[in-house]
Amino acid sequence: MTSSLTDTLGRVRALLEPALRDAVAGLHPWGGDMAAFSLGWTEADGTPAGAQGGKALRPALAVLCAEAVGGSPEQAVPGALAVELVHAFSLVHDDIIDHDEQRRHRDSVWKAFGVGPAVLTGDALLALAINRLAATGNGPAMHRLSAALVELVNGQTEDMAFEDRPWTGRNAVTLDEYCAMAARKTGSLLGCAAAVGVTLGGGSAAQADQVHEVGRELGVAFQIADDLLGIWGDPDVTGKPVYSDLRRGKKTLPVLAALAAGGHAAGDLADLLAAGATGDEPVRQAAQLIEEAGGRAFAMELADRRVAAALAALDACLPSATTLRALCLTLVDRTR
Repeated sequence: MTSSLTDTLGRVRALLEPALRDAVAGLHPWGGDMAAFSLGWTEADGTPAGAQGGKALRPALAVLCAEAVGGSPEQAVPGALAVELVHAFSLVHDDIIDHDEQRRHRDSVWKAFGVGPAVLTGDALLALAINRLAATGNGPAMHRLSAALVELVNGQTEDMAFEDRPWTGRNAVTLDEYCAMAARKTGSLLGCAAAVGVTLGGGSAAQADQVHEVGRELGVAFQIADDLLGIWGDPDVTGKPVYSDLRRGKKTLPVLAALAAGGHAAGDLADLLAAGATGDEPVRQAAQLIEEAGGRAFAMELADRRVAAALAALDACLPSATTLRALCLTLVDRTR
């Protein structure tokens, strides 16, 4: 990551944090404590935490898109705040759905406080997102957020529904189905962040539509990168156990691509998955077979293609947005 982009992300976080803290302060004290924990500000007992939250990639998209159309970063803050709160909400609920006990090297919210309180925490973060963006009175921005929420939920539902489908055969999940799911589950909020930034920054509806498509392409690449990290990521970096997605039997792109490739490794992989690869040795073997069948290489290549498509679309509508372009590139570079 370039020093310029690092500085930009730091600037966005500094701009965003006061707005985040002001929003959380409006919650019930108990809910506010859990929200503060989810955002990395405190430990479960309420003491200040040294943990850092996310990189604020979505808020940065909103701010940089606003600036790219001539707006000020301050104009973009309500949109940046909304997408960050929606992202935080989705992570809290995703950890419940996936039974993930760790998030960024700490207990997930449900592990620390219980499932019911974690559901309520996610709901509170979502409510704050809607409330703060609605307070701007900007109807087009609110329309973007509401549409993104429907897409996000539909994408998450598709992802869960995939788990009940077979690994192979007529009803197996296809690569096209996966990409459509990822565009909804992950691309919807990235597209919303970019479009809301343009809208709040004073850009046109056409520009907002264009950057929304940029975000959807990036979302597919981002989800593929997450899939790669979910199998081969360093636990010290990801904060999750090695091979975590394989243990859960998630139908991620590297696995689907490996199975679709055919050949000896793909056949062995299908047999292993059908038997239920959850132990240390089976998941290690599965990861090796995915790589041998070409699933890892295919996933990296497809992520690169999606980023290239996003950059081409960005260059067509905002050709001078060099920092925004650099931000897009980081979404897949984290798997290298």
